[in-house]
Order: sequence, then structure tokens, then C-alpha cells
Amino acid sequence: MKKTLLIGMVTTQLLTQLYAGGDISPAEIEKNTLAPIVNASEESNFYVIAKGMILLGDTVQHEDATLDGYRCLGLGLDVGYRVGYGFAIEYDFSYGQNTVIEKRGEERERGTGEYYTSSLDLVYTQEITKRLGIFGKVGYEYEWETISEYDIDNQNHDFVFGLGVENEINESYKLVAEYEHSLIEGPHGDTVFAGVMYNF
Repeated sequence: MKKTLLIGMVTTQLLTQLYAGGDISPAEIEKNTLAPIVNASEESNFYVIAKGMILLGDTVQHEDATLDGYRCLGLGLDVGYRVGYGFAIEYDFSYGQNTVIEKRGEERERGTGEYYTSSLDLVYTQEITKRLGIFGKVGYEYEWETISEYDIDNQNHDFVFGLGVENEINESYKLVAEYEHSLIEGPHGDTVFAGVMYNF
């Protein structure tokens, strides 16, 4: 009888310690245990920007002639990785084409300029509001310039600078606009970009 009573008291005490507090139920323990697994995924720091561009054109000297570049269109693609504190590393590629007029005295000859560029940039973005940010970039650019009518086939490299804005549409997409200036002189001139960023 005493043995049965002792077992009953111990069992009651254990059940009281396990359930009587009421602060945490077995269901809550299971829910809290699974929560980190459900929320484990995080947004990637990788992004890409598909963009169109306008070559603004410029006038430059080439040997004994003047090359007058006209405004024209092109395409570009940026691949970036955010490293933190507003900074990102970008690889940029672009292709543009414009009409170039060679002026030699009273003579005028029309040609077509083609420009391939590739650059590695450091980008810093400052958030102005929750959706709007401004950014600046500096990079080093390689350019392949061809104007076959004038026997021009050059490879140049120098620094490039950019300034732009980005506007968030949702968690995945942003609209981007940018003005870019290269220290590589040519009839292409400076460039204006507009495009869409996709965040992975």
C-alpha cells in the first residue's frame, strides 16, 4: 500500500513538473523547433541588370581628320554581387554602334563605328528612401573600337565613372538609370543607360 502510494506521488510530481507550468506546450515546442528550418532561406546578394543605352556621340581628332560621332543606341548587361555596407562588385559588358562622319578639309565620308566594352567596377549605393537609392561607380574598362571605313581597329583601356538612380518595384525588380563617362576618347562619347535589375 505504501509502495503504491509512493509511486503515485512520484508520478503526480513528475506530471506536475512537465505540464503544470502551462507556459510551453508540446505543440509549441514542436512549432518553435521547426521555425528555423522554415525561415532558413535568405535572399541572394547576386543581381543582373539588362539595359539599353544611348551613345551621346563626340568629336575627336584622328590623324589629319576630324571624326564626328552621332548619337545612337546599344545594349548592355551588368552582373553584380553585394559585398555589404552599400558596396557591390560589378562586371559590365556593352555593345554600341553609331554613325561617324570623317571630315578632311571639305571632304566628308560616312562610316559606322562599333564599340564593345568590358569593365570591372566598384559600386556604392546610398538608400534615400525605402524604394529609392542613388549610386556611384568607378571601374576600369577595356574597349574594342572598329570603324572599317577608316581602317580603325583599336583596343583601348582606361578608367570609367558612373552616377545613377535605382527605384524598387518589388523584392525582385528595380528600375535603373545611369550616366557613364569613360576616359577612353572616341566618337561614341558618354553613355546614358536605362534598364531593369533582377535580384536573385
